[in-house]
Amino acid sequence: MAEPPLTDLKDGNSDATETKTSKSPEISKTGSRNGSARSQKSHGSKKGRDFIPSPAVSAKDNPAADWRNMRRIIAEDPEWSLATVPLLVELCIKHIVDNFENNSKILNDLLQKHQNKVLEKISSDLPLKVTANLVDDEGFWKRCCNARWEICDVLDFGGNWKRMFFEKNLQEIIEHFVPETTDPIHLNETLALSANYVKRLEIRQLLPPVREAPKGPDFDDASDAGSDTGDEPECDHFNFTPVLSLLPNLEHLSLTYGVRDCGMNFEWQLFQFTARDCLQLAQSVAAHKHLQVFKLHRSKVDDDKVRVLISHILDHPGLIELDLSHNVIGDRGARAIGKFINNHSRLVRLNLCDNQIRGAGAQAIAHALTKNTTVEHLNLRLNRLGDDGGQAICRSMLKNSTLREINLGSNDMAEPTAAILSQVVMQNSTILSVDLSCNRLGPDGGKQLQEGMEENTTITTMDLRLTECGQESEYCINQILHRNQEAEREAKIKKIEAEAPPQKKIAEPQAAHRYKPRITHA
Repeated sequence: MAEPPLTDLKDGNSDATETKTSKSPEISKTGSRNGSARSQKSHGSKKGRDFIPSPAVSAKDNPAADWRNMRRIIAEDPEWSLATVPLLVELCIKHIVDNFENNSKILNDLLQKHQNKVLEKISSDLPLKVTANLVDDEGFWKRCCNARWEICDVLDFGGNWKRMFFEKNLQEIIEHFVPETTDPIHLNETLALSANYVKRLEIRQLLPPVREAPKGPDFDDASDAGSDTGDEPECDHFNFTPVLSLLPNLEHLSLTYGVRDCGMNFEWQLFQFTARDCLQLAQSVAAHKHLQVFKLHRSKVDDDKVRVLISHILDHPGLIELDLSHNVIGDRGARAIGKFINNHSRLVRLNLCDNQIRGAGAQAIAHALTKNTTVEHLNLRLNRLGDDGGQAICRSMLKNSTLREINLGSNDMAEPTAAILSQVVMQNSTILSVDLSCNRLGPDGGKQLQEGMEENTTITTMDLRLTECGQESEYCINQILHRNQEAEREAKIKKIEAEAPPQKKIAEPQAAHRYKPRITHA
């Protein structure tokens, strides 16, 4: 603001009088201080001379020069500021983000730093047909996953967020697909976009087709009776043949034919793996040569269905893991599985946990193990092997040289099986882990195992919980296991040191205090 003009007090100018009367208290104080300071300065520098003020600027010629006419302007918008206008680059990026769905190909023409800014700001709800084959930025797919699912463990998907999004998205579509009701257009579009990114599918439920309720006065009673007995017409589930043919990179397939959280709507039909389902699935798995892991659990797979399945995958070139746990497979199905591992298969893991395999089925599997050279992990837990089946499996381990881990827990085995197993642990140098929990081996069986373990140097894990082996035998066996674990750890350390490149030795300088000058006597 312009300072108030100085006036001559001696002349008694009327303007000065008006100024004094019109000033506010604060301004009058400020003006009096300024006037007194200037008068003192002028009188001190020029003693005995009259004060000659500078000519005052007329308020009529320049109204802004009069500070009394100035006032403060307050903006009506409280958020208004004097910030600078956004840069042109930022305005362009904002325009690209707002119109990305209609003009997404411009992303490839941008510089890398501008691409990063665009990918940070585009919406995670964009259609897959826009982003699937265009965007590879992991940050964008991470935002998409976190916005859609609460739990996102990317380690289960090889640390790849894009792969995680496409696999979980396809999984949800299949799990909520109702045959003969759901329009397959959305599924086909998703399959075309997901083909290059899906390596694993874990389907936790498969819905059956919707039936029309029959009309009649006694429908409720008939429905309840049919649901209790399980006598209902078979309904086929989702057909995987067209899906697997469009996923060339699929390596892991896990299926469960059932409905999750059905609650009071339970019906046996919801958990029925039909013969047609089995045939379609077997044909699709056999046609997919790159599949490595196949899991079909909790699906009521019986002997007939497993024989159909095995007959189609008998010569599969790439299957290394087969999981048929929690089904109703008996001895006939076990013989078919034995034929599969006895053939030219590459199977490394076999899981038959919680089935109905008895002694005859275990003998068929044992016979196949004597000739097999690929299986390393075998799980027969929660079956009905008994001593006949347990002894057959243990005798096969005397001839097998590849099996590293075996689980025989909860199979109603007793002391005769422990006697054969004691010979196995003495002669077999390949087996590393044995699970015998929940079998009544008894104190004599525990002592026999202890005698065998005293000569073993390779087994590092043996589960003897609820086997009634006796505390002394369990303690001695645990001490032997600890000794083997320490020996394995030391062997790994030596192996790492041997494989490490040799390091050059640097000669250390000799300390000064060790230098002793030679003293000569005259």
